[in-house]
Amino acid sequence: MLLKISHTTHYSYDSPVEYALQQARLRPKSRAGQSVISWNMKLEGAEEQVRYDDEYNNHVILLSILPGQSGFSVHCDGEVETADNAGIVGTHGGFAPLWHFKRSTDLTKAGPLVKALAKQLGTDFANDIERFHTLSHVISSKVAYEIGTTDTTTVAEAALERKHGVCQDHAHIFIACARILGFPARYVSGYLMIDDMVDQDATHAWAEVHLPDLGWVGFDVSNGISPDERYVRVATGLDYHEAAPVSGIRLGNSVETMIVSIQVQQ
Repeated sequence: MLLKISHTTHYSYDSPVEYALQQARLRPKSRAGQSVISWNMKLEGAEEQVRYDDEYNNHVILLSILPGQSGFSVHCDGEVETADNAGIVGTHGGFAPLWHFKRSTDLTKAGPLVKALAKQLGTDFANDIERFHTLSHVISSKVAYEIGTTDTTTVAEAALERKHGVCQDHAHIFIACARILGFPARYVSGYLMIDDMVDQDATHAWAEVHLPDLGWVGFDVSNGISPDERYVRVATGLDYHEAAPVSGIRLGNSVETMIVSIQVQQ
């Protein structure tokens, strides 16, 4: 499937910003199940400092806000050819070893509820694929998808306690449980073509777990499936913070507002 993507992120501040740096993880890479045909990025109010591939093999562009600006925009557009590999990404890549993905983070730290959920699964499964599809369904039954009930600082345990969350929370809970079970797991940010809805206001997120016989395999808890040809992987990390589309630092006390506009269509 050929997907056309347009993604604009606009930051505005209530007073001019003298210094700020942002890491942009917005450029997908050609890899298993996807081939980038074209990709362009345009900046307004900021300039590119350097680009590099990080320890997870994500393509990162470091941006600096032009001095005295009260806002900046990053616009990306491109085309990506995708295929349905039943969520299988395969061989591990990047500089971070597999054992690194068993490490807990603040967002994926397992509390009593997460530990109980992982224990609830038991061991009666034909294979690991069945085990993790079951985990995905259990999480979605316990945490209803509801926008506005959590934010980017919400930890897995808190989302499970609130019983509401979004794709980010579903992914964090899944990752925490997978690590308890002894499997390397990681967070994925990217794009999803949604049927009958071209305009979106956020990127999508899901999880991947590394299985001995298959390598990395994706599970989208929010939609109850493994990623297919409608998905475009952009960045991975231990949790949201390491795979966020745009993140950074700034000097001063100005209040920040962010508006995201995304279009994904065939």
